[in-house]
Amino acid sequence: MTTRRSTFSAALAAGLAAVLTLSPGLARAEAVPDFDTSLAGNYLAARLASTERDQDAAVVYLRNLMKLDARNEEILERTFFAMLMDGQIDDAMKLADRLVKIDRTHRVARLALAVRSIKKGHYQTARTNLALSVRGPIGDLTATLLAAWTFFGSGNTKGAVELIDRLDGPDWYAPMKELHAGLILDAAGQKKEAGRRLEAAMKADPGSLRAIDAYARWASRNDNTEAALAAYAAFDKQLPNHPIVLAAIKELKAGKQLPPLVKTAQEGSSEVLYGLGATLGRQGGEDLALVYLQLAIWLYPEHPFASLTLADLYEQLKQPAKAIEVYETVPDSSPLKRNAQVQLAVNLDATDHYKEARAQLEKMIAADPKDIEAIIALGKIQQTRKMFSECAGTYSKAIALIPQPARGNWALFYFRGVCNERSKNWPAAEADLKKALELNPDQPHVLNYLGYSWVDQGTNLDQGLDMIRKAAKLRPDDGPIVDSLGWAYYRLGRYDDAVVQLERAIELMPQDPVINDHLGDAYWKVGRKLEAGFQWNHARDLKPEPDDLAKIVQKINKGLDSVDQPAPVRKAEEQQKGG
Repeated sequence: MTTRRSTFSAALAAGLAAVLTLSPGLARAEAVPDFDTSLAGNYLAARLASTERDQDAAVVYLRNLMKLDARNEEILERTFFAMLMDGQIDDAMKLADRLVKIDRTHRVARLALAVRSIKKGHYQTARTNLALSVRGPIGDLTATLLAAWTFFGSGNTKGAVELIDRLDGPDWYAPMKELHAGLILDAAGQKKEAGRRLEAAMKADPGSLRAIDAYARWASRNDNTEAALAAYAAFDKQLPNHPIVLAAIKELKAGKQLPPLVKTAQEGSSEVLYGLGATLGRQGGEDLALVYLQLAIWLYPEHPFASLTLADLYEQLKQPAKAIEVYETVPDSSPLKRNAQVQLAVNLDATDHYKEARAQLEKMIAADPKDIEAIIALGKIQQTRKMFSECAGTYSKAIALIPQPARGNWALFYFRGVCNERSKNWPAAEADLKKALELNPDQPHVLNYLGYSWVDQGTNLDQGLDMIRKAAKLRPDDGPIVDSLGWAYYRLGRYDDAVVQLERAIELMPQDPVINDHLGDAYWKVGRKLEAGFQWNHARDLKPEPDDLAKIVQKINKGLDSVDQPAPVRKAEEQQKGG
């Protein structure tokens, strides 16, 4: 795509001085400064907002840029993407029309225009747009599945399925191809072939709720309720008590048939975008995932999962306010409403509305004392806010609802163990951590926490150190676990070993104040006092906890010997054992 980069760069350089004092806080939609006369100011602000994934602010600045330089193609393209990611789809479509006049094979612009045509029922126009888009592995699958649904919309079911079957690609295409071929056949009423394809999709991806649900729904309408119940039961073993599964089982046991998962070309196309968007979000393609999910919702606002997946992606991107907006749109009639309410409360807490979050969760628990998800969410909020006695009690309520704890319940005992340990109830904490290990013997976080606790207390030293080593071997790139190993060596008086591990931990998490402080202490012990001072100064600048900060400052001013230090937990002759 050609752009006027040289002119734009010159303008940027000319206006740079106007924005040298721009602070990160300015890249927020609620505090957007007036840069109407500054091309450079709006450009840098838009870049900063995009880096912080504040799409609301990015769109504001990019709109300003378009007013200042309406013919600049780079600005046009950036604004188009930002609008798509922010869900401003109608405005983005206007820019897509302009983009394809500049670059007729622009993949995302053609995708957007195809989706607009599908929404209007203009299926031939949609196929034309898809055919003109530049492709890649994701693009090929997207375009083929969407084109297949347009054939279905035009009444050509055979052509739709043949198009899907002709698509060659990597092995991960197969489940999606089988699923959408089956959905198209089911929506067209071709019962036998639909069942064969949907069963194949379920077997190809038994962890996919959409594949399970699609097959079970087909089975319920084709005199095979037992097969439908068996499919849901198999999924329930992997992910117990999913609300969609529970609602479907309730309907089946009441003698009802379940309608097809997808009925129209618009719904089917939304399903394509949702499925690929969810996959992209899990695999690190957050920007394109936002585009796909926003288009899925725009095409079919009632999609049961697209909104929740979008909200979950916002959580992943640490945008709780945006997640809240999406969770609030989930209708009361949805089986997923309660899940949305729980996550809404979690995100309220993340935006420092703890009282509102707690009130919502407590209201939900009062209405249903067996709502374990709401109880766990409340416990996690209390734990995050260092309300350790409270979170131990809350997790106890959740554990009481599990008559026979299984492997999947290890985290509850681990979390309660942490809360008990932090509230100075070590006997209860130790029992919880042991129970968590009993349920999941190779869980690295539990191994690390219990092992380090033992070493720090001077008990079960060999076993504790072995557990920390095992945790570090299982998670060699986990900074906090490697730090624990280094600090365990420090507590054992093995300072050279401590330095080796703590330097590894710093490489993994260079901006962690605790690790920098630990490495400073270890350097001091091995006589590298200048480097110790450097690490302590760095730790001080990384905003440690207030109690830690006071000790760090004292060490900077007077050295390690000026602060209370726990004695090594072994005698000198014992320090040489193991390693």
